[in-house]
Amino acid sequence: MNELLYYLIIAGVLSIIMSGASYILGVRRPEPEKVSAYECGFDPFNDSRQKFEVRFFLVAILFIIFDLEISFFFP
Repeated sequence: MNELLYYLIIAGVLSIIMSGASYILGVRRPEPEKVSAYECGFDPFNDSRQKFEVRFFLVAILFIIFDLEISFFFP
């Protein structure tokens, strides 16, 4: 049990160190073309943050549930 705890601690520390190192050492060259909004080569017509209806989420959840159920039918 202690070995598993050591492995989890080491994995957590290494992932934090690697993420931090890539953030600190990464080259940042923001150019206007890179940071500009992209939408098929033309300016957006309106705000892309539109509200979704609840039915969309219900259909998505039902799809995930039944997709998982169907995967259990095959060996």
